[in-house]
Amino acid sequence: MWLTLIFGGTAALFFGMAAAAVFHLRWAQRLPSLEELGVTSPGPHALRCSVVLAARDEAVRIESTVRHLLAQTGVHLEVIVVDDRSTDRTNEILRRLATEDSRVRVKRVDLLPEGWLGKCHACHLGANAVTGDWILFTDADCWLNPGVIRRALAVAERDRADHVTLTAGIVPESVGAQAWHLGFLFSLANWFSGVNRDKPGKYLGMGAFNLVSKSAYRDCGGYAALRLTVLDDVRFGLLLRRAGKRTRGFIGGSDVQCHWSPTARGMIKIMEKNYFAALDFRLAPTLVAGLGGILIWCVAILGPFTGTVAGIAAGLALLSLMLPARIIAGRLGWSFPGAVVMPFIFPLLFYAMLNSAWVTIRQGGVRWRDTFYPLADLRAGRVR
Repeated sequence: MWLTLIFGGTAALFFGMAAAAVFHLRWAQRLPSLEELGVTSPGPHALRCSVVLAARDEAVRIESTVRHLLAQTGVHLEVIVVDDRSTDRTNEILRRLATEDSRVRVKRVDLLPEGWLGKCHACHLGANAVTGDWILFTDADCWLNPGVIRRALAVAERDRADHVTLTAGIVPESVGAQAWHLGFLFSLANWFSGVNRDKPGKYLGMGAFNLVSKSAYRDCGGYAALRLTVLDDVRFGLLLRRAGKRTRGFIGGSDVQCHWSPTARGMIKIMEKNYFAALDFRLAPTLVAGLGGILIWCVAILGPFTGTVAGIAAGLALLSLMLPARIIAGRLGWSFPGAVVMPFIFPLLFYAMLNSAWVTIRQGGVRWRDTFYPLADLRAGRVR
């Protein structure tokens, strides 16, 4: 009796997750092309964009990042790079690029003010210096395809949106990394659906590509309101929603290539600062979600071995997650193997959540780019 209820409940949960994701994925698309948007030439207005990015010890890739930005088409551009206390050749490279191209402007931070995260402070300084009507916040490890800013501006004009955001795209070097990314996008299906249908209370923001009108940035409080927020990109979307602004969200894919870890193991390390922050540094919900998620996954895996109808249904329900994963993979132009593996990557996602909490609590805060931020300060400064 109890086993039937447990397996049956697990089956209902996973089948429900798969069905809900398939429904919501109708609104999780790639950024349309200019042809799809009906744009044939650069418009006379709303086409001046200021790109703001924070850079700390990015000598290996900062030049390529900036050159990808300068290669954007159909938009009047300025690139404001805030060198946040770099100790390598980052500043030297940026100064050379600024000499070569007047569209590049460099700001240097030598001392981080108290009560700020380094990235948030850098973005705040950069945003205060913009001259464009639109501001694009992106990351120093992201390479944008030519035309992506113009297309995002066209979407904003078409939908009268104040904010357009794209998820980070990756070039996975393993099936595991591909499955991890598919699992991440699967978890965002409801978020895409909510913002693209203007559902009350729904928001989305991604650090790889947060494009916002300057007026909306000022109205929502900007980075001054996010000064101690680890998930500044996501909470930026929240601030915009609270200010009554409209967001449009898209799957970034090849339009926004981010140089993260090519393996699932590396992604666990990268997410150490993020997952616990996503749960507002609350231990109880993190334990419930992490341990509960692993337990339910184990129930689904063990179900078919019981030989019962409910147990087999639980196993099949877990496999049903391959369907939304395959839909996402198709939109990214990826092959089938990653979608097959995606349901089996879930324990790693939950482990990453628990690991994030463990590391943060053990060291008493978050270490981010060689700067330590105490947990008490992060909890006090969080945006909820």
